[in-house]
Amino acid sequence: MVKLFKSIADAKWFQNFVTFAIIVAGILVGMATYPEFSARHEGILELLNAIVLVVFIIEIVVKIIAEGKKPWLYFTDAWNIFDFIIVAAAFLPFGGSSIAILRLLRLLRVLKLIKALPKLQMLVGALLKSIPSMGYVSILLLLLFYIYAVAGVFFFAENDPIHFSDLQTSMLSLFRVVTLEDWTDIMYINMYGCENYGYDGNMDLCTSSIPNAAGSVTFFVSFVLIGTMIFLNLFIGVIMNGMDEAKAEMALKDKIDSGEMKTNVDDLERKLEEMRELLILYKMQNKD
Repeated sequence: MVKLFKSIADAKWFQNFVTFAIIVAGILVGMATYPEFSARHEGILELLNAIVLVVFIIEIVVKIIAEGKKPWLYFTDAWNIFDFIIVAAAFLPFGGSSIAILRLLRLLRVLKLIKALPKLQMLVGALLKSIPSMGYVSILLLLLFYIYAVAGVFFFAENDPIHFSDLQTSMLSLFRVVTLEDWTDIMYINMYGCENYGYDGNMDLCTSSIPNAAGSVTFFVSFVLIGTMIFLNLFIGVIMNGMDEAKAEMALKDKIDSGEMKTNVDDLERKLEEMRELLILYKMQNKD
């Protein structure tokens, strides 16, 4: 029975069937965003949701039985734990005002598609591996934001109180700049002065118009170049490094699953045994 269930769990048709169920679950969640349609077809939609849930339960049962006398090994995989939580949450007593939580849990079923598709799983693994390095890059980016935000308050607070009145507002404005969302408008306000550009309808806030063409261009262009170009490439480099590590791990896992790694280990053990015999023979000849 264990061999049968293991063959089912590893079968391509079974994996494709579960993937199809995940796609159906995602479509059903999308249909729930149309209240009139959901109300008209509530019975059919609930039946389909129940069928999807049964498929997910069958998947868990098959994989647990496939572990044989060690069913707890199923929970050694983080993705299996995620699947189990999603299915178990469907049996919690939701109702009334908690219906939104139930819909959210149904939405999480779509994330099972990540596990069903190995390439997506590799991408998620690469992102997770990149988090520590991305943290250091983020700290460096935060220092850049802080330095430029303080300088922005010093240089532009009087002329542009909407964007640089205090530290937190300055950092928020710089976030807008680094996303390249109409960042030139903020630069022009400080180039030409608030009474000449950008403060239409807010002239009561423009109490001191101080044009600063050279300083504004230097400040914003340098920040865009450093914050957008350099740090973007740093983030990309970190993610690519994580991608290489994830690919290497997946290739190693494929070798182990296919038995190729075991063959390589057997070959290595045989060669080591031959070397040991040659070494013994060499020592015996030297004694003679």
